[in-house]
Amino acid sequence: MNATGNIPTVVVGALTVRHRRTIALDAVDLDFAPGVHGLLGPNGAGKTSLIRVLATVAAPFGGRVELLGREVGPGADHRDRAAVRRRLGYLPQEFGYYPGFTVREFVSYVAWLKEMDAAAVPAAVVRAVDRVGLGDRIDARVKTLSGGMVRRVGIAQAIVNDPELLLLDEPTAGLDPEQRVAFRSLIRELGRTSTVLVSTHLVEDVAAACSDVTLIEAGRIAYRGTTRELSELGGAPGAGTGPEDGNPFERGYTAALRAHRAAVTGR
Repeated sequence: MNATGNIPTVVVGALTVRHRRTIALDAVDLDFAPGVHGLLGPNGAGKTSLIRVLATVAAPFGGRVELLGREVGPGADHRDRAAVRRRLGYLPQEFGYYPGFTVREFVSYVAWLKEMDAAAVPAAVVRAVDRVGLGDRIDARVKTLSGGMVRRVGIAQAIVNDPELLLLDEPTAGLDPEQRVAFRSLIRELGRTSTVLVSTHLVEDVAAACSDVTLIEAGRIAYRGTTRELSELGGAPGAGTGPEDGNPFERGYTAALRAHRAAVTGR
């Protein structure tokens, strides 16, 4: 069990990811239990590399990866990976789709890929599309939708199977403020029974929707704690913990990164 007393659904140990000569993740140890977890960090920090490994679409260089009680790391049985994929949802930064498909057809296709019960698919598709506010566009072709609507289609396909593990990479990109508020409410609801990991550079999304936050910089864990603890780390404006402007969470984010950098460089 982790510090909260919950049994983790995601456990990684000494996870290392390399892209040619670049180390994207450097011996990372992490675990996540049901709830909504934020993953923050500068561009190129390693967030997407972690999400892709957890989604089983990328293989790590080394380390242990256990998802939903099954080992899926290096050398894992392909049947374990297949079993996990049926129980997770994944929204990449950029997802591919057939533009000629309608929203219903595309989300149904993803449900088929996840090997959902055929009899349950039609109702599951309608529910997923309704949850992202596109019920009135369910029979529109994806190519006719705005960028924000396409992003919501991406969220719908990720949740169509009511996943036990939901991985979202920059999920609110292209959404307007009202849609982002609705999205935050949706993932808080999903986090009551599932493990939801939200990777983003938008600190306000994490502050509003997540119970805890993990900061990654240069492939290493820079900070882990609750969103409240990170806000408290920011202190008051002018306290020397962060920039003069911004809200407490933003100041805490900056302060945590500064502390990590100082620890790494010794300055």
